[in-house]
Amino acid sequence: MHVDLWVWGAFIGFILAMLVVDLFVVHRDAHAVTVREAAIWSAIWVGLALAFGGVIWMWMGPAAGGQYLAGYLIEKSLSIDNVFVFALIFAAFAVPDRYQHRVLFWGVLGALVFRAFFIAAGITLLERFHWTLYVFGAFLVITGIRMAIARDRHIDPSRNPVLRAMRRMMPMTEGYDDQRMVVRRAGRLMATPLLAVLIVIETTDIIFAVDSIPAILAVTTTPFLVFTSNAFAILGLRALYFLLAGMIDRFRYLKVGLAAVLVFVGAKMLVADVIHIPIGLSLAVIAGMIGLSVATSMAGRGRVGTNA
Repeated sequence: MHVDLWVWGAFIGFILAMLVVDLFVVHRDAHAVTVREAAIWSAIWVGLALAFGGVIWMWMGPAAGGQYLAGYLIEKSLSIDNVFVFALIFAAFAVPDRYQHRVLFWGVLGALVFRAFFIAAGITLLERFHWTLYVFGAFLVITGIRMAIARDRHIDPSRNPVLRAMRRMMPMTEGYDDQRMVVRRAGRLMATPLLAVLIVIETTDIIFAVDSIPAILAVTTTPFLVFTSNAFAILGLRALYFLLAGMIDRFRYLKVGLAAVLVFVGAKMLVADVIHIPIGLSLAVIAGMIGLSVATSMAGRGRVGTNA
């Protein structure tokens, strides 16, 4: 479905306006984000995403609305895994709580740019080479299986090739210097550890995009729907991090649910030419998998607490 350039411009302008408000009004001064603040902003971003889904539903029709919601749910679910990894990165670099929001802000901005590139590349491949549909599908199924059986991941920043290259090109200060990522010492330009953290987070997000973009392309290949659903999920990632970072251990079965979602959407791509799975059914299956994994995690934790 064709979307006029002014609509793209209006949406991107809205995103930039919200980011400006977030950076220069809400979080102008460095401070540790409280759970209450994170919950409020999470509700705001989810509310905006759902409201936009309603606009899509009325403007493009129920099918497009369902595709947008399915794409948003997939990206939102997979972004929870990002939250856990971000927590490990911040712990590895001992990033003070008051600086974490600024790093995630720039990380989200970079993620939007990289996601736009991946979305354009993925859609182009599917349109020009239909067989890539099966490549994406098989990749998602394999990734889902590996996620289900893999052990907890560990973050070793020293193994990040981009970070190693940056350290060779630019000296780094020993400690943090407020929220600055680059400082000048004795006439010499130096990076602070905060820039190193941003680099690790950006490269990690690119790795995650390799999973999430093909997953969304399993439910829709309309560029506007893919980008907008992705954008709203990513924009709410910062608030989601501060809301869930302290509760990582409570969602022990969530990774299984995410793995099941990847396997499902991968299988959907593999059989797309033979079996058409309605978007409503896909949305229900994805929501059911995530909901069941969360409910099972909470129920399991409740039994542990009772036994204790």
